[in-house]
Amino acid sequence: MSVTKSSLPAGHVAVCVFPFTSHPMALFGLVCRLAKEAPQLQFSFLCTQRSNSMVLSNETNILPTNIKTYDLDDGLPERVDHLTLDHALEGKYFFKQFPGNFRRGIDTAVAETGGRSITFLIIDAFFSFDLGKLAEEINVPWVAFMVPAPHDLAVWFQKDLIQQLYNNAQTHDDHPEDQVVDIIPGLPPVPFKDFHYEVFQRNPSSPVVQILSLMARKITQASAIVWSSYEELNPSFLTNYLKSKAQNLLFVGSLNLFGTDATGHLTWLDRQKTASVVYISFGTIAGPGREELEALAEALEDRGVPFLWSLKDKFKEYLPDGFIERTRTRGKVVPWASQRKVLGHPSIGVHVTHSGYGSVLDSILCGVPMICRSVWADNHLNAKMVEEVWGIGVRFENRVITKSGMLKCLDMIFEQDKGKEIRQAATALKQVLEKAAGPDGVAAKHFETLLQIISEK
Repeated sequence: MSVTKSSLPAGHVAVCVFPFTSHPMALFGLVCRLAKEAPQLQFSFLCTQRSNSMVLSNETNILPTNIKTYDLDDGLPERVDHLTLDHALEGKYFFKQFPGNFRRGIDTAVAETGGRSITFLIIDAFFSFDLGKLAEEINVPWVAFMVPAPHDLAVWFQKDLIQQLYNNAQTHDDHPEDQVVDIIPGLPPVPFKDFHYEVFQRNPSSPVVQILSLMARKITQASAIVWSSYEELNPSFLTNYLKSKAQNLLFVGSLNLFGTDATGHLTWLDRQKTASVVYISFGTIAGPGREELEALAEALEDRGVPFLWSLKDKFKEYLPDGFIERTRTRGKVVPWASQRKVLGHPSIGVHVTHSGYGSVLDSILCGVPMICRSVWADNHLNAKMVEEVWGIGVRFENRVITKSGMLKCLDMIFEQDKGKEIRQAATALKQVLEKAAGPDGVAAKHFETLLQIISEK
């Protein structure tokens, strides 16, 4: 049954957000969509001040009045320079405040809405274990929102078996990380090195890995698992496997916030030829080091292709001396770019990416081929999907950017028959998702289901 705005009862939905990488933007996109369709519901968005400022600065439309953001304590000492702070250390400080900061945030949201009790929790899946227990304590239902790809959740469901197989491999091989296992339904066989490194370690030290391990144990108890993705992207074996683990899988489509053109990059793109520009972005957390960025820059300069490079100012010193000045007439280096608008511009010919799932999805939705230099976590499996399952891109050999490797990838994409096949596959997959995003598509139906779930008392 279709959910109409008039039929939705009043309620108060608290949204608990992992404040790093692309998580805040993705969850805020979901909340904006839900709030517009369910004006009777109050949404309290709980995240750190830094992340809240980021999402609000990138939301150019007028926000629904039933959304309010609340700043959580990030745990950082006073006078810390966010620009130089190591992200691992930033995460360590945040987790010292977790999960008590969310409890305090919920109390504040209830008080500031006139005592309007929480009726539902939308929880970043990373926090499923602790905040799922919190939902049980306050006796409200909850859904888990997954930012990583569906195949990444399958990895965490299979973590114990992956560890067992890796331990067996260690006894027979000096390089067990290169051994291949066929363990993720719907994916080609995967070498151990394509999993998050600490997935197959007996005693992982990363707090994030420990949290994800707990997540896999708790997330199946949620009322639903929600993705900013499309079911049509999943191999059927993968979807069926996940359905065997969880009661409700909801693929609600793209939730991107488009942002602004503060650096003039879109105007610059207007002056470029169709499908000619190389767009480069390696995400917000980790990226290639100095030698790889130098090699990438040298290849761009040697080939003379137009490029738009989203690169934080602190990494510009990694570029060859004089590179920006020498390439100024055909290239543009900016500290930030409105990625979906960039990828949707007709001048973009290829996306050089770290293969984060949000960036991969942006490229697919815009029909743009990818050159993948996967960095960490789920990036490696995403890049494998790009090259081997969807056929819409290519990976750097050994996951390392070299000048010759970049030139080889550029030649393939822009000059060779293989590049034409990749571009055709990217266009075809884009058309599949355009249909999926339509009013009769799976994403629309799943979004209606989510509206119904969060509105029930």
